Amino acid sequence: MRCASCRRLAKVNIIEELKFFYMPAWLTDLFTKASIAQSVVIYGLVIAIGIWLGRIKIAGISLGITWVLFAGLLFSYMGIEIDSGTEHFVKEFGLILFVYAIGLQVGPGFWASLRKNAMTNNLLALAIVATGVLITVILYLLSNNSISVMAGVMSGAVTNTPGLAAAQAAVRDMEVAASDRSLITLAYAVAYPLGVFGIIGALLILKRVFKINIEDEQELHRKLSLFRTNRPISLHLSLENKQLEGQPLRKLFELLKEPIVVSRMMHDGEIITPTPDIKLSAGDVLLVVASKQEMEQLKLLVGPESPINLKTAKGSDLIARNIVVTKTSITHKRIGDIAELQGHEFTFARLSRAGIEMVPHGDMFFQLGDTVKVVGTEEEIKIATEVLGNSLKKLEVPDLAPIFMGIVLGVILGSIPFYFPNMPVAVKIGMAGGPLIVALALSRFGNLLYLNNYTTSSANMMIRELGISLFLASVGLSSGKNLSVAFADGRGWVWIGMGVIITVVPLLVIGFIARKYFKKTYFEICGLLAGASTDPPALAFATRMTNSDIPSVTYATVYPLTMILRIVAAQLLILLLM
Repeated sequence: MRCASCRRLAKVNIIEELKFFYMPAWLTDLFTKASIAQSVVIYGLVIAIGIWLGRIKIAGISLGITWVLFAGLLFSYMGIEIDSGTEHFVKEFGLILFVYAIGLQVGPGFWASLRKNAMTNNLLALAIVATGVLITVILYLLSNNSISVMAGVMSGAVTNTPGLAAAQAAVRDMEVAASDRSLITLAYAVAYPLGVFGIIGALLILKRVFKINIEDEQELHRKLSLFRTNRPISLHLSLENKQLEGQPLRKLFELLKEPIVVSRMMHDGEIITPTPDIKLSAGDVLLVVASKQEMEQLKLLVGPESPINLKTAKGSDLIARNIVVTKTSITHKRIGDIAELQGHEFTFARLSRAGIEMVPHGDMFFQLGDTVKVVGTEEEIKIATEVLGNSLKKLEVPDLAPIFMGIVLGVILGSIPFYFPNMPVAVKIGMAGGPLIVALALSRFGNLLYLNNYTTSSANMMIRELGISLFLASVGLSSGKNLSVAFADGRGWVWIGMGVIITVVPLLVIGFIARKYFKKTYFEICGLLAGASTDPPALAFATRMTNSDIPSVTYATVYPLTMILRIVAAQLLILLLM
């Protein structure tokens, strides 16, 4: 065990080395004496070195940003210390930035995917979390480790940094000694690397167990997409239903459960963008945009597919153009209530939001960054463009006020105490859970509150990477001085072994169940396991291996709920068993 005098000696040796190279006293003090300037310099070095090391790959796998944590541990182990108040603020603020940016990123896809299939995926993710917690409790009962250390092992094993923050907050609320609190971070740090490799290893094991052929699986998804997808498709249908002849087009809309769009129509030999009041007649050809499920119903109601292609037919002056919503003034009303859109002969054929395509209808609300496919004449397209904006430069400048207001609301939500019987202190969803939930809510309902949280993907990535880098650097700088404790008596190796069990067993068990009994495809399982582990490296590996975006869709579906469950689970372990 490294004593305090040894750490002081190591620090003196560093200073002596600096003097040996004839470094001036002010420069030596900049690196060794606690100050604002010293904190900036040390954080900059730790993050830069960590990111450079993160580019190293072992067997094609990289620990990425996690190297920032290890760089911080090394600096702290060498005796470099920063002001504790600064470290605590930077750690919490970095975590808030990270989870809030994650919420804004996955929010649209999360809400868009909340259907029956999403419910099944989230229940399976819940089972993975619950199994991991159960194994953690069993290992705690079989070992002489404290439950706080086991919470650190569990968070590292599932690569969940916010869970580590929640565990640290819980032990701080229970006034656990600082030396014991630092062991949580050490347990997390030693379990994390094999946690990343363990998740990827579980994907490879399941691939071998189920004898997966990637090309066959891609073909399977192509076939399943005809039945499972909610992405709208378009077909030309010939009107042969006598009961619809002479009826207004809106009558067809009333017969369907889900909204559809008739983007073009051949009526009396002319190709037009129809209004809901146009009277249908025999021989009409309708270009319909709807979900695959609804399209089958439309064939029965309208008629069979038509060989005529209205998009390429001669004599038509209709064009289609994608327009991006950049005007905030139209994002607070239903599409059907926007006066500027009424009385014009253009049609909104599709709406794309965060990679999810939908059929637009009057009850929807536009969000900044939505891409709308508009069909009409050149003049009508110009009118639609003026209403929607289509000024991409406006989107390049993020509106920081709504972002920080959302962070404020998230901190308030995360600070609300929830009291449960027989618990010594209240449960809080904390600085990770609160901002995440608020970001998810604002990604869907923010426009109604005049809080437009839109950010470009590059801006979101910058916020996210900056936040997690600051957090990991802070965690490392506050814990490395006790690094030798982890392996002094062999405990570090035990933590690694327990971490591997916590990582791999739940993924293999639930992955097998998902395939065998819920008939999930391997691509879906990859996204499920990566999302349930909140592990971006595993998702990146799965995406490259499958050459498909299906793992990403499943990942986004289960990630928010899993993140909240991981945060709460880490706290409950400590509050119930300490």
